[in-house]
Amino acid sequence: MHCRALMMIACAAILSACGQTDPSSAEDNRKEKAMTERAPTASAAFAAALELTPPAIEKRPVEITQHGVTRVDNYAWLRDESWQEVLRDPSQLDDDIRAALERENAYYKEATADLDGLRKTLFAEMRGRIKEDDSSVPMKDGDWVYWTRYREGGEYPVFMRAPASTGAAGGKDEILFDGDKESEGAEFFNVGDVAHSPDHRYIAYAVDRLGSEYFSIRVRNVDTGEEYDETIESADGFGAVWTADSAAFYYVERDDNQRPKRVKLHRLGTDPSQDRMVYEEADDGFFLTIGKSQSGEYVFIQAGSHTSSEVRFLPADDLDAEPALVEPRTEDMEYSVDHHGDYFYILTNADGAVDFKIARAPVAAPGRANWTDWVAHEVGTYIISMVPFQDYFVRLERNNALPRIVVSTYDGEEHAVTFEEAAYSLGMRAGFEFDTGLLRFTYESPSTPEQTFDYDMAARTRALLKTQEVPSGHDASLYAVERIMATAADGAQVPVTILRLKSTLKDGSAPVLLYGYGSYGATIPASFSTSLLSLVDRGAIYALAHIRGGAAKGRQWYLDGKLDKKMNTFTDFTAAADALIAEGYTSEKNIVIYGGSAGGLLVGAAVNLRPELFAGVIAAVPFVDVVNTISDADLPLTPPEWDEWGNPIESAEEYGWIAEYSPYDNIRAETYPPIMATGGLTDYRVTYWEPAKWIPRLRDEAEGGPFVLRMNMGAGHAGSAARFERLDERAHLYAFALKALGMETAEPVRHNGD
Repeated sequence: MHCRALMMIACAAILSACGQTDPSSAEDNRKEKAMTERAPTASAAFAAALELTPPAIEKRPVEITQHGVTRVDNYAWLRDESWQEVLRDPSQLDDDIRAALERENAYYKEATADLDGLRKTLFAEMRGRIKEDDSSVPMKDGDWVYWTRYREGGEYPVFMRAPASTGAAGGKDEILFDGDKESEGAEFFNVGDVAHSPDHRYIAYAVDRLGSEYFSIRVRNVDTGEEYDETIESADGFGAVWTADSAAFYYVERDDNQRPKRVKLHRLGTDPSQDRMVYEEADDGFFLTIGKSQSGEYVFIQAGSHTSSEVRFLPADDLDAEPALVEPRTEDMEYSVDHHGDYFYILTNADGAVDFKIARAPVAAPGRANWTDWVAHEVGTYIISMVPFQDYFVRLERNNALPRIVVSTYDGEEHAVTFEEAAYSLGMRAGFEFDTGLLRFTYESPSTPEQTFDYDMAARTRALLKTQEVPSGHDASLYAVERIMATAADGAQVPVTILRLKSTLKDGSAPVLLYGYGSYGATIPASFSTSLLSLVDRGAIYALAHIRGGAAKGRQWYLDGKLDKKMNTFTDFTAAADALIAEGYTSEKNIVIYGGSAGGLLVGAAVNLRPELFAGVIAAVPFVDVVNTISDADLPLTPPEWDEWGNPIESAEEYGWIAEYSPYDNIRAETYPPIMATGGLTDYRVTYWEPAKWIPRLRDEAEGGPFVLRMNMGAGHAGSAARFERLDERAHLYAFALKALGMETAEPVRHNGD
């Protein structure tokens, strides 16, 4: 899945929405007073910033005509003509563009200078909830166990191993890759993957030093510490897939447009320029990923668009093998493959299985004509992933926004691993081994820190291995996790997950941070976030809207929020806001909406539709210039995106779909709430110029604000990869939200351990 990151209806009057019938009662008067007192506080929060003069970004009008429609883009010049070079070398950015971005950063700094203290407080709180010398639970692979850890004050993970006979606490720990040491002197640093070889002698590690997601792969001998001379450039961040003999590995190479298009085989000790081309994808709408079967016997090459896929396979023990095709790509048919014994197991939506089914076929004849159902399709139960072990077959599925794990034997006996909370998240970790009776999984909820379990698939028992520590203290009993249903414009029921302090009253006065995404079939889990507690502990409510365009309620939920149905995503989101008001959680102009990447599109479209509804908008690396971006076939992600949004180059109708909601093109001459956007100079997913163009156009065409941009001049789509720098970035977002909600002086509740 390639993500940009990587998301409406009239609001009833406040008293009616809260279900009140006697406004003269003392309780109703108290509610009304609380709401009316908060509104002017929130609306006046940025009064000082509005007195400042925002940067004057030069207008250089460009007329663009498509399908007989002409639009004027005053800020098209902010797109550097040499943007590919900028991704590889940010110093190549045009001087005028750099100056404009630096003026925006200076304005942001001045307009939010009064939040410096709050940001420091938030950062200290968030850092205090992190166990700085934390470690993952070791994962066994033959005679070794592997894990990652952090050191006190360290920014990056340290990759470790130890003999399985002693374990991680046995005093024979070895450092394989020290992220803190390797990052020294780098303005940006991100570790994509550290993959050990099957014989445990080598690691292949992938590192990005620009933020543009062009990774370099190098190889190190674990026993001697010796580095091989060769460096593989322009690789995908998923790194290396080793051959069975540990003499070579496969990797994906990105082209000059940042598209993962070539699978190559590198033999240790050879010149990368001589690497064998194993497969090259000709269609710009299909990107490549690679992986190895759980059995370790096969390497899979998957070519995928947003709606179709095609898999090739190679024996992991044959370096000269050519990839064999499982089944040719078919429009709107997706499938992925794993292996067990004489069969390939195929997760697919073929034959009308909208929520996917699992088929199997002989390895010797894996084509679709030989697929037979293994797990039948069930409408509304979305099969997310599968793992075939030697004696057990495991799948992760979701129904009505709640996940579960199902364990079966190969003779068909099955049972589910279930949980009781109103909303929660499950993560399934296959591990390195095939012949094992243990399944590693994680469980968490908005109020429950992550717990790591080993599940004995035969005994059906779970062993708790680790509970996420919150050093500053966390009392889960202080919180309520709730689920409501919002009624969408067409009657669809949209789940909304809610986290609040039990002491935060449902009287319509509480401020809300409403988050959403709603694209690519991605589902945002109801997980635990130590950072969000800085808002919730101050009395804000966090709400997560499981809107269409995501797949929280199955694959059809996704299909009903894309292409010509994309408006459902945005109206679902505003319906979630209306439902929070109707259920008594909050009130109009007391909601800050937050989304990143395609979620930035979501909040940009939502504020255009209902600017009066919100107290503020946070748009992180927002995909807001949709018409222009999806009309530019040279941009890295555009060709595969046509399956998600439509092709405005070829179709006037599809141009119309996008033009109806594109945030950059639908700003209204009305009063907008304060808006904060972020961007990354080396972001190839949502290019820096999208937020850089959107913010000055908001100033041109809308009232209200302020409208501010914080551009990271040394990072890409995900911002900093350093864990404490990421907290600082989050502190900027949350401080802005608290100010927009009139809560910058609110004190957090104290936990045990504070």
